[in-house]
Amino acid sequence: MFFLPSAVHRKLNKPVNIILPLVLALGVTACINQSKFFDTLDHKKDWDTIQSSLPAYPQPENLLEFDAGPTARLRYFIDAESISVDEKRVIRYSMVAQSEQGASNVSYEGIRCKTRERKRYATGNNETHSWVRAGVSEWQPLERVTQLQAQRELAKFYFCPRGLVVGSPAEAVRALKAGIHPMVNR
Repeated sequence: MFFLPSAVHRKLNKPVNIILPLVLALGVTACINQSKFFDTLDHKKDWDTIQSSLPAYPQPENLLEFDAGPTARLRYFIDAESISVDEKRVIRYSMVAQSEQGASNVSYEGIRCKTRERKRYATGNNETHSWVRAGVSEWQPLERVTQLQAQRELAKFYFCPRGLVVGSPAEAVRALKAGIHPMVNR
C-alpha cells in the first residue's frame, strides 16, 4: 500500500475541502428550486370548472394558418381569439387541423416553452361546436412524439422563439401573420 506524506496529503485535500461543500450546496439548491409544476388551468379541477375556462369555439374568421413543416399533409390554423399566456408562462390556443377534403379536427392545447412540452386539454365537437374533455391530458415532450410535428413547428417558429414564450397573445398573432417570429434565426 502507498501512503502520501501528511504535507502532500493536506495540499491535495485543500481544493477538495473547498469544492466538495460548494458542489453539495449547489446540488441541494437545485433540488429545492425544482418544485413540481402544477397547471393552473386544470390542476385538481373537475371538468365543469375546466370547461368554464375554455375559450369560445373557433370561428372561421379568426383562424390564422401556419406552416407546419414540409411533411405536413394537413393545413393547420390557430384561432387568434383563443391565444393566452398565463403567469406560469404556458401559452394556450385552439388549433384546427384540416384535410384537403375539408374535414377538421379541433383541439385546445398548451405549450410550455421552457420544457418543450405540449398538453391537450379538450377536443372540439364540430357538430355542436362545443368542447369535450381530452381522453389523455398530460404534458408530452414535443421532440419524442412523432405526431406532434405541427406543435413542434408552432413552438419553434411562432410561440417559443429561442426557447422563450411570447410575451403576449398580440405578439403570437403578429408572428403567425408574419409567417415566423422575428427572433427566430433560420
